[in-house]
Amino acid sequence: MTYIKSNGILRYEFESFRDAPILHGIFTRNGGVSPAPWASLNLGGTVGDSRENVIENRRRIFESIQRNVNTLYDVWQVHGIEVIRATQPRNGNPHIPGDAMITNNPYLTLLMRFADCVPIFLYDPQNNAIGIVHAGWQGTIRKVVQHTITAMMSDYGTIPGNLLAGIGPSIGPDHYFVGNDVIDQAKAAFGRDWLVFFQPLNQSITFDLWSANYYLLEEIGVHHIEVAGICTACNTDHWYSHRAEKGKTGRFGAIFALEQ
Repeated sequence: MTYIKSNGILRYEFESFRDAPILHGIFTRNGGVSPAPWASLNLGGTVGDSRENVIENRRRIFESIQRNVNTLYDVWQVHGIEVIRATQPRNGNPHIPGDAMITNNPYLTLLMRFADCVPIFLYDPQNNAIGIVHAGWQGTIRKVVQHTITAMMSDYGTIPGNLLAGIGPSIGPDHYFVGNDVIDQAKAAFGRDWLVFFQPLNQSITFDLWSANYYLLEEIGVHHIEVAGICTACNTDHWYSHRAEKGKTGRFGAIFALEQ
């Protein structure tokens, strides 16, 4: 990954997407107006920060990529597998529950929010379509990224082998401790391969969300996958982390759009 600073706002971008006709970025927590514990570029509207702060932070993000905020489309993220086909801006309408969005409309800007879960970007250069995915442990085990790619195949004619995929900053395997309930569900989902994604650490078990989603991408036929390898829990100066900050934190934004 690389980073770009614009108007005081720092965003990370995937090297794989550098020459593609798209706008994308995963924005750090710095450069906004929110006070502690959400300091400072919080995009989460349900974590206790004021609505005015969130709106101003969102404005700053859109300004930094020279994108009109009226092109925004976002969803109510619920740790599920629903894939939303975005065709027009949300325009203040109620959020639809979902944890993935796809579009081929260059006049939309897809926005998702994160604080440990995995942002996954999908770009189809042949059919000029994009998808963005929110994958926590529940979405990973329920294979939300594969559901998203299946939707792109159905709606846009996407061939998985042509996709460019990026796995963004999220909680790393050295910090994501889980219990037997998660392990049991992973066994059912991944079969014999579940052992690859779980490792003992300090008398507990950790779940590697990066390698699990990498596996899911490869399983469905994606070959071009870039992994940021940045742990949010290790880097709370740049990223919000629900685990590391014990729930008292904000949400960083991830944006994906086709160039107009």
